[in-house]
Amino acid sequence: MKRLIGSILCVVYLVASGTSAKGQAAKQGSLKTETLASEILKDNLIGLDPNRMVKVYLPPGYTNSKKAYPVVYYLHNAFSNVDAAFQDGNLLKLVDRAFASNVVHEFILVAADYSSPTTGSMYENSTTSGRWLDFTVNELVPFIDGKFRTLSSRDSRAVVGHFFGGRGALKLAMTHAEVFSVAYAMHPVATGNGDLPWANLDIDWSKIKDAQTFQELAGLGRTQIFVAISQGFLPNPNRPPFYCDFFVDFENGQPKLNPEMVSRAKKEFHLEETLEESAANLRSMRGIAFDWGRFDQTQAHVISSRTLSRKLIDYGVEHEAEEYNGDPWSKIWIDDGRFYTRVLPFLGRKLVFE
Repeated sequence: MKRLIGSILCVVYLVASGTSAKGQAAKQGSLKTETLASEILKDNLIGLDPNRMVKVYLPPGYTNSKKAYPVVYYLHNAFSNVDAAFQDGNLLKLVDRAFASNVVHEFILVAADYSSPTTGSMYENSTTSGRWLDFTVNELVPFIDGKFRTLSSRDSRAVVGHFFGGRGALKLAMTHAEVFSVAYAMHPVATGNGDLPWANLDIDWSKIKDAQTFQELAGLGRTQIFVAISQGFLPNPNRPPFYCDFFVDFENGQPKLNPEMVSRAKKEFHLEETLEESAANLRSMRGIAFDWGRFDQTQAHVISSRTLSRKLIDYGVEHEAEEYNGDPWSKIWIDDGRFYTRVLPFLGRKLVFE
């Protein structure tokens, strides 16, 4: 019995450390860097470079086989870029280990650069800050299907994202279920209003009023984010330097809330606002899941995720939703973190493999 227990513990240790039970390290796939010259992203007013870097991870079996593979698209967070997603090596280490341990069958992983001169993509279409949804669906997906051996059916295509990228994953499920059939959002934001009135947001409107460039707002956190949100959801090509409207006006030098603009921005930004019109798309998905850390410092994110799950139930949308004991950052990319224990097995259950 002791020998049996010892053998089991050995296997568990080897799998957890990325090593097979035979003492061999998990086979590694290859990471390629491509450039996609976007026509769609030329339509912007913020100096966005339409030439987008695309990282493509090919699984270990790709080179010596002729088979086609499902594709998982990863959407990074705002204030980040595609290089940062791979910088510490954890993402690919976890994927390689999952393949070696049969947590999930092999797939191609794609991560495009959604960064910008501001905070990065809001994963929306905007005449000011770029038509990112159109770029993803009409350029990125065909680009990948044209260059690599992919299973090009929606049933074999997933989208995964974290934080703002999580919002993007859910938004693509809501609007383009004909392209993606599986979505997993890790701690998505902007799912709803939560308990935080926009009138009470800590935004330095005076700085925005006086600034002539986005760089002048560097380090102002929420102020930067809400300028980018305004560019994404309240675009106005006739209002330089940021080419957007805001949900405050100035009277006698003081900011005054514009309720009409608040309503318009929330309608576009908060996912729960458009659930009714997206419900049929969501019901057609093979799999939808999202999770959230209970100890997010912005508790509106936590409340909004709970509310979104309840509303999805009322719209008849099957999904998995889980609140976990942690924050949005610390339990994602570790060896036994949520990407390995939740996201990858979910993809294995829901994607169609050859």
